[in-house]
Amino acid sequence: MSLAGKICLVTGASRGIGRGIALALGTEGATVYITGRTLDPVSNIPGSLSVTAEEINGRGGKAVPIKCDHGNDAEVFELFQKIMMNEGRLDLLVNNALKGVKTIGKYGRTPFWEAPLESWDDVIHVGLRCHYVAAIEAAKIMTPQKSGLIVNVSSAGALFNFFTVPYGVGKAGVDKMAEMGALQLKKHNVAFVSLWPGLVQTEYIVENKETLEKATVNGVRMNVSKAETVEYAGRAIVGLMNDRTIMKKTGKTMMTADLGAEYGFTDIDGRKHGSLRAPKTWLSSRFPWLAALLPSFIKVPWSWIVGAMHHYY
Repeated sequence: MSLAGKICLVTGASRGIGRGIALALGTEGATVYITGRTLDPVSNIPGSLSVTAEEINGRGGKAVPIKCDHGNDAEVFELFQKIMMNEGRLDLLVNNALKGVKTIGKYGRTPFWEAPLESWDDVIHVGLRCHYVAAIEAAKIMTPQKSGLIVNVSSAGALFNFFTVPYGVGKAGVDKMAEMGALQLKKHNVAFVSLWPGLVQTEYIVENKETLEKATVNGVRMNVSKAETVEYAGRAIVGLMNDRTIMKKTGKTMMTADLGAEYGFTDIDGRKHGSLRAPKTWLSSRFPWLAALLPSFIKVPWSWIVGAMHHYY
């Protein structure tokens, strides 16, 4: 158990990617504080903190579930005070809380001027601002101890035009937060990175599989059956926690699949996932015969992707 003795906090861990990350950390023996608004199971809502906690404890980790609305600063401040009172340190913060999943799905094809302002507030308040608040509180703990890692869970929507305008703005902000925050934290030996999972088999994605697979994103059709499980991102974060050269990555935005190739881990079902930087990945849905001829290790530089997508005149 490589993370035994480590104190971790994963926000938004009742379900989805947050739950998967918390499980991966618990599997490695970490003490994992998990937050969300659903403490106990509710009949019409999948997942809860108590269920996630049971799974973590069953894998050999120690779960501390705390009901917390990350849109309420007072509750967030109380959360970090409780961690300090109980543990006296914090080794990892994973900023994952996001309120607007259903909002994004509801208004994904609606022009921004026709969508209600709540479509902005739901994504930006709990999904960007709350990450900033949590990062501040984590930095106050980590800088004196001269160690720590902050991970913002982001997505390719920071660069590509996915879903809604607020979604893209929020993810771009999450990446920039990690980049600029890292510059100030580096001298304190605290790393701050942004992580892009690929398409993930969250409860929402699986539930809406048929609808999603009929649509396309940037001309690419989704294939939920080939998506990452919720724990794959967690394995990437375990890798980052065990990386002795983590400060070389601070401020960077990374993809889960690239870390899988670097650290040598697979998904929980043994699958290896293709990087968005790999031509093989992009060609597989449209030209599978051509994709089959390309090795997965061929990847285009980040600069090429950014250059192709940039919006500066």
